[in-house]
Amino acid sequence: MKAGSSGHHGTLEPAAARSPARLRQWLAEFWAIPAARALVALCLVLVLGCLFHAEGAFFKLGTHRDALRQASVFGILACGLTLVIISGGIDLAVGSVLAVVAVSFSLMSIHWGWPGWISIPLSLLLGLSCGGVSGVLAARLGLQPFIATLAMMVFARGLAKTVSGGMKVSTAVKNADGTYQYVDVPSIFRALDSRVLGSNVAVVTLIFLACALLAWLALSKHYWGRYLYAIGGNEEAARLSAVPVRMSKFAAYAASGLFAAVAGLCQAAQEQQGDPEAGAGYELTAIAIVVIGGTPLTGGRGGIGLTLLGTLTIGYLEKILSINAVPEASRLMLTGGIIVAAVLAQRRRR
Repeated sequence: MKAGSSGHHGTLEPAAARSPARLRQWLAEFWAIPAARALVALCLVLVLGCLFHAEGAFFKLGTHRDALRQASVFGILACGLTLVIISGGIDLAVGSVLAVVAVSFSLMSIHWGWPGWISIPLSLLLGLSCGGVSGVLAARLGLQPFIATLAMMVFARGLAKTVSGGMKVSTAVKNADGTYQYVDVPSIFRALDSRVLGSNVAVVTLIFLACALLAWLALSKHYWGRYLYAIGGNEEAARLSAVPVRMSKFAAYAASGLFAAVAGLCQAAQEQQGDPEAGAGYELTAIAIVVIGGTPLTGGRGGIGLTLLGTLTIGYLEKILSINAVPEASRLMLTGGIIVAAVLAQRRRR
């Protein structure tokens, strides 16, 4: 009887001992999935919002609507950055390109009275051109992406200030005699800043989703997307495999500039003016969105779905900090810490 009992316990003990090991293995496999890490981060932020709800403000529908609206501009920038980062590059100029497009769009629409069917394509062309210049510097001339886009960041910011005369381009239009007259907000501004579906969804949010869809189609359904993954994984191997490396990288930076232009249009419409200082530091938030979503800065992996999760995470975090009156300086420090933590988490899984 003792022998049977002993044998019975002998079969239980190894199973009990294996359970913690299986749990650890399952957790390791789960944490190795980028989407899983991004979902955990998003859930933690939502729990934080439930705990620090600012006297119930977090549970109101308007709070979530505004969080998505405010995060949409960053999300549009992040869509373009995702393309560049997957190819193994970086784009520091997106915030400045946003500013120069916002200023130019405001000048054309408010001060010059041009209709949207003219001002919008020209604004998009301006952003595309800025991104294209970065692409030429990085892909054709062989400059480090950091240096190439840093130069464009400085140039575009200076261009925004030059075009605007160092002042905000608003509905206060200066006359020849030095006096000012106020004009109406252009209809295209009101259209971009409006809400649909019973005033529950901002048009800017729909534009962000459309940008995300286009970027997803490019990465998942088009050969150019496969080229970007190959270049980010191993550029030399991609070149030996007859991948058009230079053209593909150039297109990635041009697309990033185009997305930054779309964000500039949305920014100008939301603020009802063109501010040459707009977008300062936006590249930091957009990079944080891409990284916390799970797309590594080393390139070759990632996707737009992860960027969507990162946008929600950063967007809700910003909103939670805002409704709890956390100072802007603390938010910036927290964003920097989030980038470091996300990169370290990715490096441990490599």
